[in-house]
Amino acid sequence: MAIVTVEHEAELAIVTLQRGKVNALNGTVVAKLKETLACLEADAEVRAVVLTGRGDFFSFGFDIPELYPLSREAFTAYLTHFTSLYTDLFLFPKPVVAALNGHTIAGGCMLALACDYRVMATGNAKIALNEIDFGSTVLAGSIEMLRFQVGNRNATKILYSGTMYSAEEAQALRLIEQMTSPNAVKAAAVRVAADLAAKHPPAFASMKHLLRQSVAEKMRDGEADAIQKFVDIWYSATLRENLTKIQIRS
Repeated sequence: MAIVTVEHEAELAIVTLQRGKVNALNGTVVAKLKETLACLEADAEVRAVVLTGRGDFFSFGFDIPELYPLSREAFTAYLTHFTSLYTDLFLFPKPVVAALNGHTIAGGCMLALACDYRVMATGNAKIALNEIDFGSTVLAGSIEMLRFQVGNRNATKILYSGTMYSAEEAQALRLIEQMTSPNAVKAAAVRVAADLAAKHPPAFASMKHLLRQSVAEKMRDGEADAIQKFVDIWYSATLRENLTKIQIRS
């Protein structure tokens, strides 16, 4: 089964993560998403993108059991590719709407933050940048995207607390723009994407660039140092012990 699928619906492309039960991110998923974005950017018939997941998860975030045994060099390379992915997504010239069908955690939340608009399922689904709760840190780009979406005060609250937010709580913090029942998330995201797709593409792309380019420059300026700090903490004794307790459902 493909780990990333693309369905076309009129002028929209619906991109779905479907890796195991939790759509955990590894090097293969990152590479496939980057490849998919490049193809959709080049496809003139695609006017907007919906990004979603299969099942009860948008994405758990990093596949920690798979990444845990990597060497420092290999893990640094993975982080470099991952941050490049979310920067590509953040600057993608066409509208991208995240349909958060379920739990949207850590690295999954970073991908959601890179999108233009987020629709989240009510009920059991949670969204979080919860790295602090298991002793890890975040990346420079994720902080800049979070500030861009929610402002500095809310970003500080979200990062320092590590709270797993419901859709209602996330909307109050401006982490998401819209919430709806789980079975209506995709349809709601498609409606938003269709509305944005109707805008004149060069005008939309220009406005998005003007809004986001200065943020992306800050992301890039701080990313190398942030990756190094992330790696240093990842290989610390305390975090290594905590990481062994995290299980991924296949």
